[in-house]
Amino acid sequence: MLLEITNLPRPIIYTIILILAFLLTLWVRRMIHRFVSASSIHLKVDPTKYNFIKNAASLIIFTIAVFFVIYSVPEFRTLGTTLLASAGIATAVLAFASQAALSNIISGVFIVIFKPFRVGDIIRMEGDKAGTVEDITLRHTIIRDFQNQRIIVPNAVISDQTIINAHIGDERIKRQLFFGISYDSNIDKAFAIITEEAEKHPFCIDGRTIDEIRSGVPKIKCRVIGFGDSSVNLRADVWTDSPEQAWELFCDLNKSVKERFDAEGIEIPFPYRTIVYKNDLPKNG
Repeated sequence: MLLEITNLPRPIIYTIILILAFLLTLWVRRMIHRFVSASSIHLKVDPTKYNFIKNAASLIIFTIAVFFVIYSVPEFRTLGTTLLASAGIATAVLAFASQAALSNIISGVFIVIFKPFRVGDIIRMEGDKAGTVEDITLRHTIIRDFQNQRIIVPNAVISDQTIINAHIGDERIKRQLFFGISYDSNIDKAFAIITEEAEKHPFCIDGRTIDEIRSGVPKIKCRVIGFGDSSVNLRADVWTDSPEQAWELFCDLNKSVKERFDAEGIEIPFPYRTIVYKNDLPKNG
């Protein structure tokens, strides 16, 4: 079969090569489209933003086909070699000049493939930068922080950082609340107040496993975590369905627990200082 093709006139062979390149391009574009569309559903981004991948694949395939055709013509072989060398030099120059841009594009592709975060996820980066992912482009990721400001991070930078994603996998959040009570206050009573106020909150859920329920682990875990200069330090673990609810629950419980402590005689202490004036001290002698 191959021998019969090689015996055909050269123009027909070249036409077959270009047709095969065109068919290969259609197949590659279809495969890339399926992959990007499926990934974009998870990332919640517009798949048309990644059309450059299909276009780049088409350009590479046709470029190889055209160079093969030119190089196979004896009269054009020298020209094909020169063009190939020139293209290699030009590619190297362009790659060096656009190294940062290409790095961001490749990192954007990796984000599509591995999906470390999606549009709508709440993430926290190094340096206490946090917010909701608003958009993922070919060059950068846009994060809307909690002051409604936009943090624009190059894809290459965010790909190299450790990301805390509150929405990936299980979106439930165990929110920790901290309270300090005086050494004279009743710890068990304070635990009871915290538990009652937490269980009354509409965002409070039961985050225990089946084994924990069977073993009697409380729904609201309250612990003494240490002793300060003027307070016994307590911590309560409360589960919610999402990071947004966890923040509201945190603020609401700080208020309601403080009010219950005040009403039922649980003191939240503040530091005491004793000041001694040197001039008031009796002089020796």
